[in-house]
Amino acid sequence: MAEIIQRDGTWAFDGSTIRITPGLHRSVPLFRQTYGEIAVPLEAVSGVGYEPQRKRGRLRMRLREGADPLLQATGGRLPEAADPYRLTVDADRDGVAEFVAEEIRHALLLDQVPKEPTAAYLLPGPPVPVSVRSSDGTVSFDGAQVRIDWADTSDRVKRATGPRIIGLGDLVQVEWLPNSGYEDGFLRFVTRETAFSKLPPERDPYTLDLWGSVRRDLLTALVAAAVTARLPHPSTRTDGAFTDRDRPPATEPGQADHHDVLLRRLRELGELHRDGVLTDEEFAQTKAAVLRGFQCPGR
Repeated sequence: MAEIIQRDGTWAFDGSTIRITPGLHRSVPLFRQTYGEIAVPLEAVSGVGYEPQRKRGRLRMRLREGADPLLQATGGRLPEAADPYRLTVDADRDGVAEFVAEEIRHALLLDQVPKEPTAAYLLPGPPVPVSVRSSDGTVSFDGAQVRIDWADTSDRVKRATGPRIIGLGDLVQVEWLPNSGYEDGFLRFVTRETAFSKLPPERDPYTLDLWGSVRRDLLTALVAAAVTARLPHPSTRTDGAFTDRDRPPATEPGQADHHDVLLRRLRELGELHRDGVLTDEEFAQTKAAVLRGFQCPGR
């Protein structure tokens, strides 16, 4: 067993799996503490190295492309401190960090683990159900469908469309950009029908606009990763990723009996359009999103 225990967290390697446990110190980002322990199989690793520095060094692990739904969903845009595959090491533990890195590299060589992209996810991603409250609303995923409940501070257009429920079978992709504190981020759920939508994040009823607490909004990456883990692996896609599939429409419980709700939301959108809040194109796209949300099963 090769192990290093630091305030930032613990890495333990038993010859086949690297267990990464976040530290409990207040300096450890909320994202890593919430994600919890990660068991990384050796076959998912492409390399590991230690970067010594005067006060604190860094132990870094690189995963094979396509091995981890978290990295797939975030596209390398996680802030460095929130990266679970990085460990800050005190200078007096340099030797231990080098030993752990060397043991993992030696095992990679012995097992002849390839560096090529994987054909399937080798890590499961965050467990479900998972729910995160962000600046724009609360997003939840239970393994079968995504639900977005808008906050009181959400744009009037989104609140007029009501809660958004998207079946996993309707999704083709998740797009995520973190809130940096200087620029807003977003979490967008792309369906075949909305793949080419030009609505800005603050008005798109399929997108959470991340503009509030950077620390809290970062947790939306957990939902992005959990959904991504259950979508077809990138290796199965072709250039025409948005292929025709028999998908059941995303439905909201009791929609068929709620025509008054539908009419009220359409009326609200019409008022926003007349007031100049929505352009003609934005009104048409948002109206279409509302109508799809109330589409009856089997239609």
